[in-house]
Amino acid sequence: MHPLPLTATHKITRAVRLSVLGASLASLSALAMMPALSYAHSQTTYQIPAGPLGSALTQFGVQAGVTISFDTEQARQLTTAGLEGSYSIEEALDRLLASSGLHAERQTNGGYVLVARSLQSGLELGATEVVTNQLGSVTEGTGSYTPGYIATATRMVLKTRETPQSISVITRQHMDDFALDNVDDVMRHTPGITVSAYDTDRTNYYSRGFSINNFQYDGIPSAVRNVAYSAGNTLSDMAIYDRIEVLKGASGLLSGAGSLGGTINLVRKKPTHDFHGHITTGAGSWDNYRTEADVSGPLTDSGNVRGRAVAAYQDRQSYIDRYSNQSSVFYGILEADLTPDTLLTVGADYQDNRPQGSTWSGSFPLYNYAGEINDAKRSFSNATDWSSWQQYTRTVFATLEQDLGGGWVGKLQLDHKLNGYDAQLGAIQFNQPAADGTATINAQRYKGETTSDAADLYISGPYSMMGREHQLVLGGSISKANWQGKGFWDVKFSTPNLVDYFNWNGHLAKPDWGRASQISDDTVRQTGMYGTTRLSITDDLNVFLGARVVDYTLTGTTTTYHESGRVIPYAGITYDLTDSLTAYASYTDVFMPQEFYNLDRHSKMLDPDQGENYEIGLKSEMFEGRLNASLAYFEIKESNRPIPDDAWNNLSPTPPNYAFKGTAARTKGYELEISGELSPGWSLQGGYTHKVVRDDTGKKISTFEPEDQLSFYTIYKLKGDLSKVSVGGGARWQSTAWQEMYNGPKNRYEDFSQKPYWLVDLMTRYQFTENLSTTLNVNNVFDKYYFTNIGFYNSAIYGEPRNFMVTTRWDF
Repeated sequence: MHPLPLTATHKITRAVRLSVLGASLASLSALAMMPALSYAHSQTTYQIPAGPLGSALTQFGVQAGVTISFDTEQARQLTTAGLEGSYSIEEALDRLLASSGLHAERQTNGGYVLVARSLQSGLELGATEVVTNQLGSVTEGTGSYTPGYIATATRMVLKTRETPQSISVITRQHMDDFALDNVDDVMRHTPGITVSAYDTDRTNYYSRGFSINNFQYDGIPSAVRNVAYSAGNTLSDMAIYDRIEVLKGASGLLSGAGSLGGTINLVRKKPTHDFHGHITTGAGSWDNYRTEADVSGPLTDSGNVRGRAVAAYQDRQSYIDRYSNQSSVFYGILEADLTPDTLLTVGADYQDNRPQGSTWSGSFPLYNYAGEINDAKRSFSNATDWSSWQQYTRTVFATLEQDLGGGWVGKLQLDHKLNGYDAQLGAIQFNQPAADGTATINAQRYKGETTSDAADLYISGPYSMMGREHQLVLGGSISKANWQGKGFWDVKFSTPNLVDYFNWNGHLAKPDWGRASQISDDTVRQTGMYGTTRLSITDDLNVFLGARVVDYTLTGTTTTYHESGRVIPYAGITYDLTDSLTAYASYTDVFMPQEFYNLDRHSKMLDPDQGENYEIGLKSEMFEGRLNASLAYFEIKESNRPIPDDAWNNLSPTPPNYAFKGTAARTKGYELEISGELSPGWSLQGGYTHKVVRDDTGKKISTFEPEDQLSFYTIYKLKGDLSKVSVGGGARWQSTAWQEMYNGPKNRYEDFSQKPYWLVDLMTRYQFTENLSTTLNVNNVFDKYYFTNIGFYNSAIYGEPRNFMVTTRWDF
């Protein structure tokens, strides 16, 4: 073994050049809330195999919950005998570093830096490895199904057990194992989330009875509204992300205005400190082809500038007739250590989705001319061959992080985004076909772009009060989103608009779109100041208190709305019942201004929809944090839920305006989730959710979201002679879901139901060499028929039949 080269005359000026200055906060989240010395000397059980020192230190940092900084290039030459048993942090490090010529020196922020044992003092290092950062633990390369630290809920970098809210995380390893290449795939694997496809190119997600409209990117809330409609958020390719975090329930502390169901935070991949990359190629059912390349590493000899580039391209057909999609994504990011205490990050991403044969409102109409249910094949498409809902996103972003000393960190985040769409749509809709089997095409065009800008600035760190150390976050944010759109409804066909429904082949000449029938130019501005503190009352008891003050303005061609000085409170408590079990409770709040069409009978916009989330539960860490489990009971109280004002709308004569009114609703339910490693080589993520949503009369609503859902996904690496083989699989089940729809031809309301169903997926991987592997994924193994949408504009669309994907990956 070769110790790190040293010069005896070197005066140590700095122990580490932090690649991510937020690492001090990551350490702080686990250390600052309890006496540092007692934490350093507490016993933890470790299982770290013998092998390269760098890999062992990374595993140790995750298991111990501390930041370990070291020179990756030099540590690569060193090995360790591993570690097994219960030790304090410093005892464990001494054993890992035995015979390496190195010593772990504790820093004021609670982290550790490797220095030469002979000098017992710091060494100026080049590229360093930092296990955690200001956004939480990087999951890439850990092989884990559970995260180390997260920061989605409060900006504090905490373990999931320390966070008093329900959060599900789909890690990079989980995505790679099950070929989860887009947000839809990830949401289907996320416990408690319902995925509903409007049609081939639009999807909505539901949690706890509410649509999820809140998207964050690296913790910055997206300023775009109607994300499922045309913003492209639900089409995001997973090639550029390290993990997806889903915060359940209201999240107004950090998002301000938003939906009640939850928040989806997409955390981008970061540059690495040593050079590596991978190339994947895949082929699957319905001519589905995908290629991905990812290269990362230092760009200077010292490693103080690092970069990463990712590109992916997918060309796929579909089980739905005439539908295809070509999507491309490009991503680049640079990190630069401007000083030992200052980190600058800049990056950009670009994605295009170019579908052809896009269905519109499901893939077939539910009712025919007589009000009878249409019997459609899964492959049936209501679309013309030229129908296309093209969408694109363009993003540039920058982050500046500053170590302020004493464990305090400041962070400025900037984000500029374009979300555009051009939807030239034609489809068979409404009560068709006619008695003679003919149908007409509804054709419209929608074109527009949203330009959004967001900035967030905050500081975070520890403070002392009454002899104990606590944590504080103070910040402010500002965002602006301008949507400019056009709708073309007065179209003219050059040939008769009449087609044969039962022999529909998609052929009908594209119409002349004419002049725009609707022009929209709306701007949403939102500013806010927020603060939250974690009070360490005792070693076991922590109290969270916080609030956000929001100004929100909507101006433009639709109804103007203004909200000023609205206070959104936040409160939580955690209590460690044992070393591995924590009880918690929380109260969160959020509000969402109404859509422009939600007007009352006096043509006045309804007051904002508001939701209060109450939650209590238990969280557990097992096997030194490698396995997490949680149990939560929740209630959401909603006010001003928009519903039709039937007493007004049904007057005779019919009023000139269709009116809405606000009503109250309440969700009650519970969730159970587990994620992580059951034993070496055996990983699992699963959950069960039950919830019921009722209005103020006690009637069940949001019934298109099932009351009960179960999902689990697992993978196991075989042992001995079969150690190159991994096998896995999973299943998801849901109870009955239904939608009340109006059957026009029969002039009555009736329920349309989706019966309970199971979907089973399987996978296997063969590791030919250390760097080359092939994975086979088979989804919907038993080829189950089911609807992934029921009732959207009286339409339906089937879920995917049985399909497979073979992916070969080469790491270098």
